[in-house]
Amino acid sequence: MLVTELRSAIAVCVYDAVEEAGALLHLRCIMRGSNPVDITDTTLATELLLLDRCVEVIKEVSPSSRNLQARIVVHLMDHPEARATCETVLTTVKHFLEDGGVRLLPTDMASGPARTLRFRPSMGWLQTR
Repeated sequence: MLVTELRSAIAVCVYDAVEEAGALLHLRCIMRGSNPVDITDTTLATELLLLDRCVEVIKEVSPSSRNLQARIVVHLMDHPEARATCETVLTTVKHFLEDGGVRLLPTDMASGPARTLRFRPSMGWLQTR
């Protein structure tokens, strides 16, 4: 079981319940600069490289994985521009996963106190608090 605490972050839970393989990727949504909605190409490229490596490792470890799915959980910090900044990263992540043939399940997005996430990759089981 994988456990993390989200604070202004995106958790991408990728798994294949048939082959019982999966991973949890924790991406940060950092607000910087005078215009918080601006995210640099470097930041987005780094997030995509991490996501690409994550999916590739699942496929290496479980070559017969053909039914990859992803559940995404988001914690937004209390800032007026937090949603817009996070949506930029989230949109990029979703497009990448869809292009890779990963089935996307509904996104769980919330603000407020930090969120605790428990994920069992072998079953796709996910619990948030």
